[in-house]
Amino acid sequence: MEDRKIRVGITHGDTNGIGYEIIFKTFAEPTMLSICTPIIYGSPKIAAYHRNLLKIPANFTIVNSPEEIQDGKVNLIATFDEDVRVDIGQATQAAGTAAFKALERAIQDYRDGIFDVLVTAPINKNTIQNDDFHFCGHTEFIQDRLGEGSEALMILLDSHIKVAVVTTHLPISEVASHITKEAIINKTRIFNQSLKRDFRITSPRIAILSLNPHAGDNGLIGTEEEEIIKPAIAELAAEKINAFGPYPADGFFGSEMMDHFDGVLAMYHDQGLAPFKALAGDEGVNYTAGLPIVRTSPSHGTAYDIAGQGIADENSFRQAIYCAIDVYRNRIEYDIPLENPLKKLYHEKRDDSEKARFNIPSKRREPGEGRPERRPQQQNPAQETAAEPTEE
Repeated sequence: MEDRKIRVGITHGDTNGIGYEIIFKTFAEPTMLSICTPIIYGSPKIAAYHRNLLKIPANFTIVNSPEEIQDGKVNLIATFDEDVRVDIGQATQAAGTAAFKALERAIQDYRDGIFDVLVTAPINKNTIQNDDFHFCGHTEFIQDRLGEGSEALMILLDSHIKVAVVTTHLPISEVASHITKEAIINKTRIFNQSLKRDFRITSPRIAILSLNPHAGDNGLIGTEEEEIIKPAIAELAAEKINAFGPYPADGFFGSEMMDHFDGVLAMYHDQGLAPFKALAGDEGVNYTAGLPIVRTSPSHGTAYDIAGQGIADENSFRQAIYCAIDVYRNRIEYDIPLENPLKKLYHEKRDDSEKARFNIPSKRREPGEGRPERRPQQQNPAQETAAEPTEE
């Protein structure tokens, strides 16, 4: 692992969209191959079709086994053999099936340790549905396959702001019923830990938005702020998590208030993502926090309306790769000091329970009786090298 570049697994997404265009444009920049080794999961035929259609000077090497993956090359692993018709700009079941097969193979290869981080090109959430994919998107599917019991949190980020959401792909009519104190606390905990471990922010400050207009106006326009959100913030404060609010969502993003926080927790999808995308433009990244795997994607969709025209902007996809690499490195740096903690001293091992406190022996001890033998203190070799851990 130390002798090779970070390997980035890349799924080609919906084959009728802009997936291959933004992938090829990203790696047309030679410096990209100096920072990572890309492994595209897709189809050589479809990749060549897009390359020729768009006249992009992109080269890729087809690999049949992990041993053939090369640094300094754009590697492509074929995830299916059959011919798939490409209907540029159209939503088709064939394109959805091709997207799923690439994602399924990438998930398996990640389990086998073939690559380090995953970057996914956009999919069509409707056409990808099948017996094995019955989820609202990448986030939920990856949590199911690779979560290991952990819960995912969707974070949209750029260099200035990070926005997470309590609820993701839900109809608006169902949002309020899913806004609970437990959900807010749980998502904020994941957000706080991600800001510390994934982005190296030592003491994150998190703004929590209201659900209702004007933060409910003291119950006049809804009671969720008083009954759910404020109690959740109070409990988070008791856990030493720097959560503040609730703030009215309509004025938060357009004011200087946003600049005082490291992260923003919105109550539902469009409340957080609509202003984020307006502010971030083509630099936005979708990051899946809370899981063992590091997974990112561009913050846009398949863009059928401009597919095949050669005008798609690849910057969001490039930023997604940068973000995945940064998070991967940050996690290593954060975890190293925690790998070999100092052993507890004798006085830290004593029983401080109520049982021990009140279970006093009735027999009077003679001097020296029952006392443990003193042992020399052991020096932990990690003590001298440990460093204090320090930011889609």
